[in-house]
Amino acid sequence: MVTIKGGKTMLLKHQRQSCSMEVRESCGVVAVISKNNKPVANLVYNGMLAVQHRGQDAAGMVIYDGKRLNEKRGLGLVSRIFSEKDVSVKGSIGIAHTRYPTTDTCEIADVQPSVLQKAGLAVAHNGHIANYAELRKEFGKKGVKFEGTVDSEAILHLLAEAFSSGMDIEGAVRHAMGKLDGSYSVVAIKDGVLFVFRDPHAIRPLELGECEGAYFAASETVAFDINGAKHVGTLGGGEMAIMAPDGFRKKMVAPSAHRHCMFEYVYFSRPDSIINGVEVHEARRRLGEALAMEAPVKADVVVPIPDTARTAALAISRVLGVPYEEGIIKNRYVARTFIMPDQKSRVAAVKAKLNPIRGVVQGKRVIVVDDSIVRGTTTREILRMIRDAGAKEIHMRVTCPPIRHPCFYGVDMSTYEELIANKKTVDEIRKFIGADSLYYVSLEGLRKAIGIGLCTGCLGGDYPTEHGRKLAKEKVGSSGCGCG
Repeated sequence: MVTIKGGKTMLLKHQRQSCSMEVRESCGVVAVISKNNKPVANLVYNGMLAVQHRGQDAAGMVIYDGKRLNEKRGLGLVSRIFSEKDVSVKGSIGIAHTRYPTTDTCEIADVQPSVLQKAGLAVAHNGHIANYAELRKEFGKKGVKFEGTVDSEAILHLLAEAFSSGMDIEGAVRHAMGKLDGSYSVVAIKDGVLFVFRDPHAIRPLELGECEGAYFAASETVAFDINGAKHVGTLGGGEMAIMAPDGFRKKMVAPSAHRHCMFEYVYFSRPDSIINGVEVHEARRRLGEALAMEAPVKADVVVPIPDTARTAALAISRVLGVPYEEGIIKNRYVARTFIMPDQKSRVAAVKAKLNPIRGVVQGKRVIVVDDSIVRGTTTREILRMIRDAGAKEIHMRVTCPPIRHPCFYGVDMSTYEELIANKKTVDEIRKFIGADSLYYVSLEGLRKAIGIGLCTGCLGGDYPTEHGRKLAKEKVGSSGCGCG
């Protein structure tokens, strides 16, 4: 809970809220600076709404008014946290964050942006610092206390350490990058200067935009669209930019070898976004075409599992000449499903959110399309409902290859044990979920469909960073800190 009194944000640091442990969207970041010293809080707020799909557990915003960093954060959806008064606050620079956690609790102390008022520093990031535990331990030896468990605090203190030693912004970013291992797209304010930077592998997205009165940085281009701004480029891996009223001043800080997260295209990002120069909708269309060509099957209808599989399902329908139907309806007024204590509860939770249309599937050979299979339990219950509705055959098609390894870079797939493809063969998975056939898009098909350098650590264990490779070799899960 957050209360505002006398312009200060009061944090109740020990309030906790349970969170889902299903695969969820990666966090979203937004940064805005006015070209003419006008207030930007409304632009920041609009951007947060646009990237709300990347995290619904919590959100926060910091606006710099020329004297101090005005903070507001809370648990839940953006529209419920921020009032009209919050969106009217004065200040020409702002950063914001929408959050889902990669741990099993949400605590208000972990809601970004992370702030050090005395240092005039605020930081928000999208990603996951794989060596967070080691960094926190190092800072502990120096007497630096962390407020919560969110890994943005490690970035905050690395930057503060550099600034306190007299480094400029470029030097501070270089210092932080030299210590961080993992994925991070960072937006930050230091003494009224807005700057952004991205990890050398560019795992998480960070796009740049401009409108008549402001410059933007955000996780996805939809944050520009909602504000009537245009997309003007992508911040590269290992690159930083100081955002000023007269534009972006970019600088390469570390050697880059781009390994963009493939899950951004398969699942995370909105289809109307462009990230890393690739239209998400087009990538999903090509994934569907690849599936149709790699695994054709005789069928009567193609049905997507809502929502991210629709584009691929339409492509499969078009290539195979099989009619497309919306055969599964999603109840959008049911809150996110929490971890259930038993199988009966999990089945009830799936039925509360999804329901097949009997007339679409009854007596038919059905191609069911989904973006991924992680644990397999939800997929099994969905296919069981389709079978109970009278489907004659079910042919499962998946736009992501089997996920056999944890993610150490911000996706909530943290242990080998929970990944069904790590324990079972494709045919064993087919039997488990109750499909007549099962085919995942090939890794080659995935790479060709997206068309850029990808991080595929969760597929083949080929992690791009040293700490990720170390954790994989030790067969451990993700070093759980705060935020994806």
